[in-house]
Order: sequence, then structure tokens, then C-alpha cells
Amino acid sequence: MDLFSRSWTALLTAVAEIPDRDFARPSDCAGRLVRDLVCHLVIDAQDVLITLATPAATEPTVDAVTYRHVQDHPPTGEDPLDALTVRPAAAYGDPHLLRFHLDDVGSAAGRAARLADPHARVGTRDEVLTVADHLGAYVLEWTLHHLDLVAHLPDARTRPPEEGLARSRAMLEKIARTAFPTSFTDRDALLIGTGRRTPTDARRTELRATAGRFPLTLA
Repeated sequence: MDLFSRSWTALLTAVAEIPDRDFARPSDCAGRLVRDLVCHLVIDAQDVLITLATPAATEPTVDAVTYRHVQDHPPTGEDPLDALTVRPAAAYGDPHLLRFHLDDVGSAAGRAARLADPHARVGTRDEVLTVADHLGAYVLEWTLHHLDLVAHLPDARTRPPEEGLARSRAMLEKIARTAFPTSFTDRDALLIGTGRRTPTDARRTELRATAGRFPLTLA
């Protein structure tokens, strides 16, 4: 629960620090500019709020790890559903408006998370899980998108918390059912393991030795 809050706070801070001119720069999220990714974060924050307000009475069907599904193909940014992010992002026009909306909805999501009972059960995506597991799954989401956000912003000051990087790596290893080579930093593991970075020949050889299926495309 605490790591969710720290990861989310760091991401909101990073967005708040982005100069207006950099909203038109590319992000590392396939097919999305920085402004598109920020708009996606608004939708994510809404999802957190909706899920926390959707109690469930049945037993959990997934946890923080099994909640994430592995897709067969990496995103290209050309899926029709991507327009639901790209078009609204462009419609904001002034980056200040988009920044304000994320701060407004994001702050509410952060408060709701801090007030929620970690053992309560909630429903989302036709699944049931505990609040703690739902927020735990978002640690991986926030961390990856924080890396996406600052990938082409060399002046970005706020980076993902080290604890969030480590937890996200551990979650990705559980999803892949194998560990990354110990020579990989947590950042390397997340970027290469999700296809955000192309590994060198040496890194590729190390990955093959793990017998893992990389890169993973998560949904």
C-alpha cells in the first residue's frame, strides 16, 4: 500500500515538472507522445477510483501478479482503442489543463488508496482481488509508465523510487516464471524484459540462458 503511494506520488511529481514544450516529445509507450501518456494516466487514476468503489463479495480470482495478462504481440500504437487516449490528449490543447486534470483525479485516487481497507475485495475486468493486490499491480504499471515518461526527457528530475523498481522487477520475474540475470539492473530488467529496449548481443545471450520468454507484453 505504501509503495503504491510512493510510486504514484513520484509519477505525479514527474508530470508536474514537465515543461509545456516537452508534452509533444515522444514517450517510450508505443505510439504515444508524452501528452498521450499523461492522458492515459488520467484514465488509470479513474480506474483506481472506480475499482476501489466496486466491492465484491466472492473469493479473489487473481492477485497482483496474475492480474496482469501476457499478450502475444507488442502494441504498435495503431489499435483503434488507442484513439481513446490520443484524441482526448490532443483536445486538451494547453498542457496546463491536462496537468491539472491529472493532479485533480490523481490526487483523489491517491487519497482513496490510503483510506482503503487492504483486505477488502473489489471487482475489475471481470476479476476479483483484494485492494492490496489491486494497488500492488499498479506499482508495476506506475513504474513502467514513469520510465516511459522520462525516457526522452533528459532534464527530468523525479525518477521512479528504487523500491518500486525492485518490486516491479520481482513481479515481472514472477509473471515470466524466471529470474533475470543478476548482471541486469532493475531498470535494465524492466526495459529489456518488456521490449522497451533492444538488448545487446551479450544481454540477449544472458536472457536465453534463463529460458524465459522475453520480451513480455503486459495488459
